[in-house]
Amino acid sequence: MTTRTTNILRQATQPEGMDFNGTWQVYSEENLEEFLKAVGAPQMIVKMRKEIKPMIVIKQNGKDFTYTMKTPAFTKVHSFTIGKETEMTTVDGRKLKCTFREEDGKLIAETDKFTSVREIQGDNMLEVSGRGHSFKTSCKVEEVCECFKSVCE
Repeated sequence: MTTRTTNILRQATQPEGMDFNGTWQVYSEENLEEFLKAVGAPQMIVKMRKEIKPMIVIKQNGKDFTYTMKTPAFTKVHSFTIGKETEMTTVDGRKLKCTFREEDGKLIAETDKFTSVREIQGDNMLEVSGRGHSFKTSCKVEEVCECFKSVCE
């Protein structure tokens, strides 16, 4: 069973249009460097993220989410609930207050520095982030057999 098949089966338990469950591989990022500089990321993080396309694992249970970004250099985990403010820590240790909401099947995160909008289009998850400078990420669902998933993680 592929990850996407699992996602389709889970849709019956999620609010309509709001199934972000899955393992997503980033394959395209536009304006990443400019965006990271605009939000104050250190040069070391900007350089590292330019060279690495992370894997994103999202586990959704109703309005509760766990979002994990994996790279060879780090793994960052955030947990949040739709409609509740949460504190998130960036890769370089900065703290951000963030509130998530759902609107028309899109997952929207708002901080004082930027707004991020994620949506699913077929087997793609698209994210557009910005305030002043915009940044776009495109991810494809990973086709990983469930029996081998733990080996790949």
